[in-house]
Amino acid sequence: MNLLLRLWRSSLGKKYVMALTGAALVVFLVGHLVGNLQVFGAPDLINQYAHFLKSKPLLLWGARLGLLATVGLHIAAAFTLLSLNRSARPVAYATGGAYAATSRSRYMAVSGSVILAFIVYHLLHFTALNPAVNGVGDFTKLTTDLHGETVPDVYAMMILGFNVWWVAAFYLIAQALLFMHLSHGLAAMFQSLGLRNHVWWPRVQLLARVVSVALFLGYASIPLGILAGIGSRYAADARARAHLAAAPSSAATVLAVGPASAGKEVVR
Repeated sequence: MNLLLRLWRSSLGKKYVMALTGAALVVFLVGHLVGNLQVFGAPDLINQYAHFLKSKPLLLWGARLGLLATVGLHIAAAFTLLSLNRSARPVAYATGGAYAATSRSRYMAVSGSVILAFIVYHLLHFTALNPAVNGVGDFTKLTTDLHGETVPDVYAMMILGFNVWWVAAFYLIAQALLFMHLSHGLAAMFQSLGLRNHVWWPRVQLLARVVSVALFLGYASIPLGILAGIGSRYAADARARAHLAAAPSSAATVLAVGPASAGKEVVR
């Protein structure tokens, strides 16, 4: 325990914590994306996936608490290091930043803060199902039959949720900032772990860019695909059954007006 405390109190130890927690969060982002991309399949696909997770409460809550602890350590290490850096150089650089610093590296704290706000919103939106933040209504009313069992209709929640233009816009802005954060943070992770040299550093930077671009495209494809009309007819039927309000959309999304309108589509 004393060793861990001494490690944490050192700037090098904090860099290790940032690097290792950052790596863990990237692994989570990949896994979370793979799960969410099932929205492009049949509705039962992602509903069955969500039901499986909810049927394992110990596993689910263990993962949630572990993830929150990881995020907390990452943030604590980041802001402590930022404070130490500012204390070591109380006078700002005349050029607005350190030599050779990129815009991504200069605004890591800003992008990280917005991403944190997005995480809180995301938890309220799709985990706590708070109707005050989704622009549609009470998502707990959205249920479906899955192999004879009534379960939450996560597919409909996602389709209806992202058909609200400001929700989709916030998600896209957050993903863009996440791309900026990761493109610098992934490379910095290798540097913090002492894995930087003149041969591998360009490759590490390329890997960081490729991973961050892939994650951005994957996550951004979900709200964009939904705004383009994916699952619109199914979601409209689910909305009608649950008596939810129509989602204000900024796109000319094609939606069905309910089961009685089979074969007809209305451009909203």
